[in-house]
Amino acid sequence: MAGPIRFRYSTECWSEDRVRRELLSPLEASFGAEITGPWFAPPEGWAARRLVMDNGDLALFTWNGQEAYWAGNTETPESLWRTDKRTFARSPDPIAEWGQRELFAQLEVEDPWLTEYETLSRFFLPVFLSKDGRDSTRTFFRDHAGGFPDADREAGLAFYDDFLATGVLDDHRYTMASKLGTSQGFDLSRMQATMGEFNAAKLLVDSGNDIVPEVELDSGHSVDFRVGDTLVEVTRPRPPSRRQVDTAIGAIKASGDAKTRDQLAAHPGAVLAVDCTSFRDDEWQRVIGEQPDVGYEPLVVFRYRPDGRLEGYSRGSVPLSLPF
Repeated sequence: MAGPIRFRYSTECWSEDRVRRELLSPLEASFGAEITGPWFAPPEGWAARRLVMDNGDLALFTWNGQEAYWAGNTETPESLWRTDKRTFARSPDPIAEWGQRELFAQLEVEDPWLTEYETLSRFFLPVFLSKDGRDSTRTFFRDHAGGFPDADREAGLAFYDDFLATGVLDDHRYTMASKLGTSQGFDLSRMQATMGEFNAAKLLVDSGNDIVPEVELDSGHSVDFRVGDTLVEVTRPRPPSRRQVDTAIGAIKASGDAKTRDQLAAHPGAVLAVDCTSFRDDEWQRVIGEQPDVGYEPLVVFRYRPDGRLEGYSRGSVPLSLPF
């Protein structure tokens, strides 16, 4: 399965003739393709082309005679198979800025409703333009409000656009964006679970905590966040109507149990954060009213609404600054 869109970096000499012969020709044979000029000027001293396939795939290529960069959500031509892959952050700024400008403009043509939320669109650009995840990820935000139940698309996207505009996750863009998925298959529960990590990040950051996402540990496990010396693992229960445990409290307990038998068993003392943002109002009221335990502490249980309202509770000694 292809991952998020990145550059392939070539240190070979390229020319217009070679581009047409070794890039355009195999793509034309496989999909039908045409080559055009870029929509935006590449960096000074560089030439650039867009390769557009009949099936909607897109590739960008820029070269200066000594090195070249390719980014595409299509089949990679054989001439580039052994090239290194580089994220936008690991590429020269002028190249990265040009490539992302081209890709963002493509997204704006295809789904202008999405690029109205510019920060969100730019943050998730590597998956919105990925080979396998472009349809599923856009569908998630278009039809499911980014995971908020009983909310319109505009409110859900504005919530995440505002949070991402703070820039606190910019240094971890590929790590966090890739979690949304680059699979052609649409998996609502998995995508909602991913956004649970963004919700937890917002909770921690808005409460004055500095976070490090996706921490690899010597135990072989990874946890979602480190806050100082404290580890935080996030889980997001499926709404009760979608699981065999058909009550809100049962869903929380089952979700917490799954985590305590894995990462948290190896790292006692880590905080378990349970994001109930997928729950409807009536389901959440049962939870906040009873404030159940899940058989593990320290525990944080919380829920956001797209207007920013937050409710939650904690159990045990939670060594973090929190608003409840």
